[in-house]
Amino acid sequence: MTVAALPEDAPLAVVLLSGGLDSTTVAAIARAQGFRLLALTIDYNQRHRIELEHAARVADAIGVERHIVLPLDLRGFGGSALTDDIAVPKGGVEPGIPVTYVPARNTIFLAVALGWAEAAGAKDLFIGVNALDYSGYPDCRPAFIAAFEGVANVGTRDGGYTVHAPLKDMTKADIIREAGILGVDLSCTWSCYDPTPAGRPCGACDSCRLRAKGFAEAGVADPAL
Repeated sequence: MTVAALPEDAPLAVVLLSGGLDSTTVAAIARAQGFRLLALTIDYNQRHRIELEHAARVADAIGVERHIVLPLDLRGFGGSALTDDIAVPKGGVEPGIPVTYVPARNTIFLAVALGWAEAAGAKDLFIGVNALDYSGYPDCRPAFIAAFEGVANVGTRDGGYTVHAPLKDMTKADIIREAGILGVDLSCTWSCYDPTPAGRPCGACDSCRLRAKGFAEAGVADPAL
C-alpha cells in the first residue's frame, strides 16, 4: 500500500500486529483512518514464531512509527497446541473451542497494548478479531471486546479509551476484499499454526483452511503461496 505522510498532531493508536492477514488489514484500516501507529507484536514463544518475521515486514510496509516485539513466554502456562506439546489438529475446522486456543491470549495482549497506550498518550487500540469466520475462540467475540473496553476505562488514570475491532462482523473473504481496496500486500502475511521444517504453511491446520477458504470465496489468489 502507498503510505501517505500524516501530520504530527494526528492521533496515535496502538495496533496488535501478529503478521497475520487480519491484524495486517486492521493496521491498514487504522492508518487509512488517519491514525499514527504504534505496532505491538507479542513473542509468546508460539509454535509458529515465523509470524514475527512477517509482522516486521508488515510494520515496515505500513509505515508504523514504532514497532515493539515484546517477549512474553506463555509456554510456562501451556494449555494450547500453540504453546505446549499438543498436536495441531489437521482434520478440518470443527465446532467448539479448539486446542489451538491460547488461554486468555487476547485479554493478555490487550492489557499490554493498553499499558503502552497509556504511557504513550494514545486513546485507541486496534485488534484484528472477527466473529463470523473464526475458529471458535471466546476472546474474538464482540462481547469480549466491549467488556475489555469497559475494563480499560475504569482501570486507567484518565480513561477515554476505545477498542476498535473493525473486522468483527466480516468473513475472511470480506477481510481479503477490504485489504485489496486498501492496497495491502498480503504476500507479507502469515497464517499457519504449524509451519513445515522448510518454513512453509502446512495447508491443513484450521488457520490455513480458513485462509484458503477466504481467498477462494473472495475469488482472489493467495499471493503468499
